[in-house]
Amino acid sequence: MKAHHHAASASVALPNARQRLYVRYYVAITADLIVLGLLSQFWDRVQISSFTAGLVAAILLQLLLQVTLIIEHAASQPFKNKNSLQASAGRIFVAWLILFSSKFAMLWAIGLVLGDAIHFYGAMHGALPFIATVICMVLAEELAFRTFATLERPDKGE
Repeated sequence: MKAHHHAASASVALPNARQRLYVRYYVAITADLIVLGLLSQFWDRVQISSFTAGLVAAILLQLLLQVTLIIEHAASQPFKNKNSLQASAGRIFVAWLILFSSKFAMLWAIGLVLGDAIHFYGAMHGALPFIATVICMVLAEELAFRTFATLERPDKGE
């Protein structure tokens, strides 16, 4: 057995639900922190004063994104069992409205918690660069989770 296989064999047991949840949020927060750090370094519309501020922002944004998704799913329930065009349009509109307007609440919460430690510059008092940042964060999370799912598939040699 190769040396790197010994480290992996220590964690062969399948993870329980709490462990999977921990890994899911650890990866999501790490992906968010990476996106925030890269945008802060390479895009003048995002400024973060320190690593700690970026970490707090990543944790706060992950929490707020999850709350937003819970609210969006709850709000779309009345439309779920209806098959009409109006019900579909209503569900899409409600989801869009909640997902879009939540970004302003998130931007406000970031400002409240972090003050001048993080700032988004640009149109609509920084809302557009913030929305672009959140989109990048969601895409980075999705890439990480899809990569993880791909690695779960057995190798052809196994």
